[in-house]
Amino acid sequence: MDALMWSGIFIISLAGLVKGSDWFIGAAEKIGIALGIPSFIIGVTIVAVGTSLPELASSIVAVFSGDSSIVTGNAVGSNIANIALVLGLTAIIGKRVSFNVNLMEADIPFLICSAFLLWFILAPNSTGVSDVSIFEASLLIAGLIIFIGYSFSGNDEDEKPIKQKIEPMTYLTLLASGVLVYFGATYTIEAIIKISEMFDIKSEAIALSVVALGTSLPEIVVSVTAMRRGKPEIAIGNILGSNIFNTFAVVGIPGIIAQSRGEGLIVPEIITDFSMPMMIAMTLLFFFMMISKTVSRWEGLMLLIFYVYFIVELFVR
Repeated sequence: MDALMWSGIFIISLAGLVKGSDWFIGAAEKIGIALGIPSFIIGVTIVAVGTSLPELASSIVAVFSGDSSIVTGNAVGSNIANIALVLGLTAIIGKRVSFNVNLMEADIPFLICSAFLLWFILAPNSTGVSDVSIFEASLLIAGLIIFIGYSFSGNDEDEKPIKQKIEPMTYLTLLASGVLVYFGATYTIEAIIKISEMFDIKSEAIALSVVALGTSLPEIVVSVTAMRRGKPEIAIGNILGSNIFNTFAVVGIPGIIAQSRGEGLIVPEIITDFSMPMMIAMTLLFFFMMISKTVSRWEGLMLLIFYVYFIVELFVR
């Protein structure tokens, strides 16, 4: 009976998530254009932050509930899913992802710097313990502020949108859809976790796979929707911005909260030994694919192979 109930909650919440994401991307794009913001910047900031709110919310809740091991697993697992799964599916469904935005000036370096910084922060110290100090968490948040400041500084000159007038209803749509995306993702995650617990799956594997996949659902929906609407810049910007946001905010903010409560973020061994190297590998693959400004369907299939390997290996280990 419980399995049937949670399966129903999963289906309903997922439907709300899909519809909310569709409304969100449309409203965000209209508002961005009205403000004179290029599509890529919309994707890398407004849309990326909006679709990453479930990761942040679930991580903060995890800290207050005393189960902080979900935080790093959520962030790292989501970053792997965003590149291997989201970009893979986007390239397969769209047949080819092509864009004209210059990412090599600062955007890709920001992504690589954030990934390597997190790798060093989560590395075990001389006593073999992995933790995130308040100093390290503050550095992550500082990195987020710098990235957002750069994104809005007008350095992207590849696109000069024409400002348009926007109706107040668009702002209400953005707000309502953001709420729908948040609650849809939240209950989707909760349903997935409940169903997984019925099969006695360990928390580390749940955090890195099920929870990370659940919180990445908005990125999947938004990126695929953007491709179907002929906006590949939003799809790529969403993936790139979400990963940077996950690294800086989803680890940094809960890290400060955990330290303020006299606790530290629990970093499971499987993250430092396996998942972080996998995230670094995915980040570097993303870098090489962005050089040509094109991701083919065949590259998308290879990314999916990586993700299948990652999920299977988690449970094998």
